[in-house]
Amino acid sequence: MLSRRRTLKGASLGLVGLLSGCLSGGGVTKARVVVAGGGFAGATCARTLAQLGIRVTLVEPNPVYTACPFSNLVISTDRPIQAQQFSYAGIANAGVEVRHARVVGVDAQRVQLDDGSRLDYDRLVLAPGIEINWDGLPGYDQAAAELMPHAWQAGAQTLLLRRQLRAMPDGGVVVISVPDNPYRCPPGPYERASLIAHYLKAHKPRSKVLILDAKDRFSKQPLFTRAWQEQYGQLVEWQGRSAGAAVVEVDAQSGAVLTDFETVRGDVINVIPPQRAGFIAQTAGAADNSGWCPIQAGTFESTRLDRVHVLGDAAIANAMPKSAFSANAQAKLCAVQVARLLADQPPQPAKLINTCYSLIAPEYGISVAGVYTAEKNTWRSIPGAGGISPMLQAPAGAPRLEAEYARAWYATITREVFGG
Repeated sequence: MLSRRRTLKGASLGLVGLLSGCLSGGGVTKARVVVAGGGFAGATCARTLAQLGIRVTLVEPNPVYTACPFSNLVISTDRPIQAQQFSYAGIANAGVEVRHARVVGVDAQRVQLDDGSRLDYDRLVLAPGIEINWDGLPGYDQAAAELMPHAWQAGAQTLLLRRQLRAMPDGGVVVISVPDNPYRCPPGPYERASLIAHYLKAHKPRSKVLILDAKDRFSKQPLFTRAWQEQYGQLVEWQGRSAGAAVVEVDAQSGAVLTDFETVRGDVINVIPPQRAGFIAQTAGAADNSGWCPIQAGTFESTRLDRVHVLGDAAIANAMPKSAFSANAQAKLCAVQVARLLADQPPQPAKLINTCYSLIAPEYGISVAGVYTAEKNTWRSIPGAGGISPMLQAPAGAPRLEAEYARAWYATITREVFGG
C-alpha cells in the first residue's frame, strides 16, 4: 500500500510540474481554443487552458451539469439529485467564456452551433461524453427507456429508476442488464447492484437483485463478490456470459429481457445499454467504426481530424477506464499539450493515474487504482503500480475509511472543476 501511494503521488506531482512550467513565451495568448462538452473532461480542460493564459470558449448546451459519480446513492438512498448538480458560474469566473449551445458541425478550424453562430479555433477539444447506442440492443429505444430506465446519464432517468424501486412490492426482482466493454464507468453497474441491495435489505428484504452480464469478468470482481456474500447473502445474484446471461433483446411492454437461453422478467428492469462517443464526435467524424474516437495517446489528438483533440469517455484511451478521475487527469494533460503545440513546443511526456471508488453500502467502500504511460499511441498500464483494496488482512475499519475517501474525492473534484 505504501509503494502504491508513493507511485500515485509521484505521478500526480509530475502533472503538477507540467502545469507550472510547460510554456515559454507569450504567443499562445493569441490563439483560440474551443472545448465542446462541459463534463469532467471538458470543464477541466477549459479551466486549465484559461489558467495557462489561453483564450478558451466552453460550449455546453446544459446550464446545469448533473454528475454521474455518486448518482447511485440518489437511486438507493435519500441523497437529493441537487447534490449531483453544478452550474458553470465558477468556470466563467475562472476566465472561460461559456456558451450554452450545442456544437452541431465541425469544419476546418470552425465549429457551428445550433443557435446559428460559428466559432473559429486554432485547436478544438471534443469532450462529448457518451450517448446511448439506440441501435445496439434490439427492442431498446427511447420509448423503452421510459419503462426500463438506463439511468446511465444522470438526471431524469436517475429519478425514474428511484421511483420504480420505491414502488416495487417486497418480494420483487430487480434485473440489471450489463453490456459488454467498453462503456462508461466499468464498476458502476456493480456498485448500483450493491446499493440497491442495501436499500432492499432495509426496506424490502424478501426481494432480489439479479445481474445479467455480457461479460465473465468485471472490475473489482473479487471485492464485489466477497462483499455481496458478506453484506447481502442471497439477495444479489450475478450471472455472466458463459452462463448464457448476456441480454440480446428486450421487450419493454411485457417487462422482460431475453438472453440466448431464456426470457427473464423483473418488477424493475435497469437496462444499461451499449454506448458510444457523444453526438458531435459521431457527426464530426472523430469516431471510428467502434463508435469511439481513436487518439494519439500522448496529446489526445484525433487520428481522424486535424487540430482536434478528444478527451474523456469518448476517447479510446486503451487501459485507462472511462471514469471521472481519468477524464479529469486526461484533461489537465491535454490542456498542457495543446498549449505546447500552440507555442510550437514538443509535447511533454507524462504519466497519468486513475482511482475509482465504489460503494457496497453508504459506509462500505472499495477501490481500484492504476498508473498509465503513453507508448506508441497507446495508454498502457504500468505493471505493479496501483491495485485494488486488500482482500485479506485489511485493517479494521478499512471499508468505512474507503467510503470516506470516496466522499472526499467527490467533494474535491467537483469543487476543483466547478467551484469558484
